[in-house]
Amino acid sequence: MKFSFLLLLALLVSTVSRAQPAPSAATIRTLMRKANVPGMQLVYTHGGKTHAYALGQRTAGQPAAVDATTTFEAASLGKAVLAYVTLRLLDRGVLDLDKPLLTYAPYPRLQGAANAYKITARMVLGHTTGLPNWATNPLGADWPTTPLRLKYAPDSCWNYSGEGYVFLQKTLEHLTGKSFETLAREEVFRPLRMQHSSFVWQEKRAANIASGHDGQGKPVPITHFSSAYGAFSLLSTGADYSRFLQAVMTGHGLKPATAQLLRTPANSAQRCGQPTTATDAFIAWACGVGLATTSRGLAQWQWGDNGNFKGFYMTLPAEKATLVFLTNSSNGPKIVDELLRLFFGPGEYRATQWLAE
Repeated sequence: MKFSFLLLLALLVSTVSRAQPAPSAATIRTLMRKANVPGMQLVYTHGGKTHAYALGQRTAGQPAAVDATTTFEAASLGKAVLAYVTLRLLDRGVLDLDKPLLTYAPYPRLQGAANAYKITARMVLGHTTGLPNWATNPLGADWPTTPLRLKYAPDSCWNYSGEGYVFLQKTLEHLTGKSFETLAREEVFRPLRMQHSSFVWQEKRAANIASGHDGQGKPVPITHFSSAYGAFSLLSTGADYSRFLQAVMTGHGLKPATAQLLRTPANSAQRCGQPTTATDAFIAWACGVGLATTSRGLAQWQWGDNGNFKGFYMTLPAEKATLVFLTNSSNGPKIVDELLRLFFGPGEYRATQWLAE
């Protein structure tokens, strides 16, 4: 029922484009000061026009300013990149979304885990594997070998899972014989001209990288990701990621039927162990991106959270509009709603309400 309701609402909402005048940099700086966000990149596109902002400091208390090529941790925004790589490989017949992943290759961390043999790529992309978000801290030395156990039955409910994305990534690496960094470069970064993006630390970008900041605005040490993980280690810029969002929104680089998987509910995002809320009717999950029925039509969206780096994107395909911003602060989520209304206009966008429930 929820699938039908979501799609019906999307069809009923007017798709007439209503361009918003882009706000001034001073307006956005005011929001940043109130929320104690030291630095941010933001890129808004609408109808072929782009407005880009690079604001604040790379590190609080130091003079170096954020510019258009400053690298930020984009955190879980990398999950959409992994999903897009998966769909590109699907188009070439490398994998089947509904074939259990363990039939392609063993995954030692799931050895002996009940029902793990049922998990498919479609479940991973829609967060219905039943796996936890993380078994332990993924930056810990023991994490890569920590045994995994399912919290819920596969395909029974929605439970956000970075571990699921790692499982899928390892399967793609096995099927192609390539590292995920190589796959991302070949399938995404190079064709979309994302020259400042990677999933591993690159020393050549060290001179222009943002430091993360805690809730009090204190800088924290920069993480040097030595291994590529689509679930959390994306290093990128707002401009690069905005180019990627154009592909997500339009389906560029994918067969038409495959592109539809980024705009069609794969599941109803009914959260495991939680009662249904009023906002649930407006949220679903596609193959790799969230979907929200907003007052401006159907939206694709996702948040990024590496603790001291927070980001967010939303697209409005019917209006050919996208918004992405990356912050170097744990306070980044405090300004999401205000930014959505500044750029997209007054309305109900649902995503942050759903996250907060």
